[in-house]
Amino acid sequence: MRIEQLEYIAAVTRLGSLRRAAESLHVSQPALSETVRNLERELGVDLLDRRRSGARISDEGRELLPHILGVLDAVDRLRRAADDQHLTSRMVRLGTVNTATVPLLVPTVREFRTSHPHTQVEIVGAQQDAIHRGLLEGSFDLGLVNHLEGDDPNPDVHTTELLRGRPVVCLRADSPLAALDEVDVDDLLGEPQIVMRSGYVMHRFLHRLLDGRTPSFSYSTDGAEMGKLMVAEGMGVTVLPDFSVVGDPLERRGVITHRPLAGDTTAVLLVLQRSRTGSTPRAARDLHELFVRRAAAYRGQRQSREARAVS
Repeated sequence: MRIEQLEYIAAVTRLGSLRRAAESLHVSQPALSETVRNLERELGVDLLDRRRSGARISDEGRELLPHILGVLDAVDRLRRAADDQHLTSRMVRLGTVNTATVPLLVPTVREFRTSHPHTQVEIVGAQQDAIHRGLLEGSFDLGLVNHLEGDDPNPDVHTTELLRGRPVVCLRADSPLAALDEVDVDDLLGEPQIVMRSGYVMHRFLHRLLDGRTPSFSYSTDGAEMGKLMVAEGMGVTVLPDFSVVGDPLERRGVITHRPLAGDTTAVLLVLQRSRTGSTPRAARDLHELFVRRAAAYRGQRQSREARAVS
């Protein structure tokens, strides 16, 4: 049984004759008639009632018609889904809280571009909640967010841990705090704070760290990238995961640096998320795999650097 055989039966039923069906389908009438007869022989049922005045669907064919139309409808849905899959594979949308941009996000997207030259990657900066909603609604394929160790995983999304770091104070290289081996809360409170807005994990962490104490002055901003730029311009200090500072161009140029927080052992996790429901386009799955591989390579490089520093 072939799909076109069912399509021919549906066309004859809809148009009322073999001739009109053949014209509509752009096939010869003998070819259409022979195709239908082959299907009738296969099913053992006369689907058409052939008379001198023309062909009409038979009583037996009419009983089978809902099943024929059901198959054709299912095939149509399959084709539309395949078309949608093809179209979405031309665009992968990634929501990010702008974390680990330089060590992980940029090199991963660059490598993806090499293997998927015709697929566009749209990177959208957003807060955690907006990324979560986007994953569930289908407006994001992947989400790159931070968690604090001990946070309950969201059951609606599949979460893969990529990196594990610690909160650090990001400051200008010429700041007096740069002379310290580590920065305590009193040191931190003496500097203007560049604070991530409510909705970011680092906002929650800083609120917990200060335990109700108030900095001398504070700014509020979105994302690590703007925070680092404000630090570079001498507007204050900010608290970020170490993987958002190490390797940053501003750090490599000696404009900003970082120091650990005294007595703090909090772990910050960088995780990659995707929805548990619905189908994930192949291109998004490939990008997900690249993130996992790149993160493993980055962890290995960092461990090597730390081992050399100790020796």
